[in-house]
Amino acid sequence: MKLFNNLKNIFNKKEKEQINTYDKGLEKTRKNFTSKLNNLVLKYKKIDDDFFEELEDILIMADIGVKTVMDFMDRLKSRVAKEHIENTSDLKEIIVDEMFIIYVQNDIIVNKIKENEEGPTVLLFVGVNGVGKTTTIGKLAYQFSKKGKKVLFIAGDTFRAGAIEQLKEWALKTSSDIVYKENADAASVVFDGLKKAKDENYDYVLIDTAGRLQNKVNLMKELEKINKVINQNIEGAPHEVLLVIDATTGQNGISQAKNFDSITKITGIVLTKLDGTAKGGIVLAIKESTNIPVKYIGLGEKENDLQVFDIETYIYGLFKELNG
Repeated sequence: MKLFNNLKNIFNKKEKEQINTYDKGLEKTRKNFTSKLNNLVLKYKKIDDDFFEELEDILIMADIGVKTVMDFMDRLKSRVAKEHIENTSDLKEIIVDEMFIIYVQNDIIVNKIKENEEGPTVLLFVGVNGVGKTTTIGKLAYQFSKKGKKVLFIAGDTFRAGAIEQLKEWALKTSSDIVYKENADAASVVFDGLKKAKDENYDYVLIDTAGRLQNKVNLMKELEKINKVINQNIEGAPHEVLLVIDATTGQNGISQAKNFDSITKITGIVLTKLDGTAKGGIVLAIKESTNIPVKYIGLGEKENDLQVFDIETYIYGLFKELNG
């Protein structure tokens, strides 16, 4: 398994902390997915229509998504015919290979945050309520402050009760500063925060927003106003608009991504609670369905369990127990 061994070598060169976090965070998905795949290969020695049908079911159950699975199966069948593959055991590396290709799609995958070289880097966070937006902001602030960076929170969610208090707690925990106003217009809070960020030379500005997608028109107007204020105050900002999605919601996450992308241009996705689901294939489905890169994944409760998404580590972490 040449490609798989290459991924294994890359995986072994990664930082030990990152390896352990991915390993632990993908455990539920790996046990569910890889064990079924191994059993399938044991059940069928030769490739036939029944094998393909059961493989298709396994992939769909891993929440990779029907469209993504159909595309994957077409590619797989094409390679089987072209390369004259007969034994199911010979398919394992090709399955890993095609999973990788589905995500990359000949693109240059950029998973790093776009930095502002002249002034504060502004990150705008969007997403429905309960997906872990505020926690993600806090975890990112923790990582930035560990590197000695000066971080400012702006509490742009003036709608949800408790949103400001939650953000204030994270500000204390991460030695960050915060700008907030009770019962105020979100755009005016953002304006005040950006002025402070420029005047006091902050490195990062992390902006929380309301997540009431059910009232799409109001949310669209609010985000348009916030984006306008940001761009007027800091040229080229926001540098990232990060959509936070709860991985345990499965395919619903894809519709959220499409909805938010129609409201405001999303530059990256943060997929939280990936450790809490056995359907980690959602990573592939979201990228294939929206063409928006996953930039961070949440693999646990601790501050350092929010990881920069790495497709090689993810694929290897998913398939490392594949026999053969």
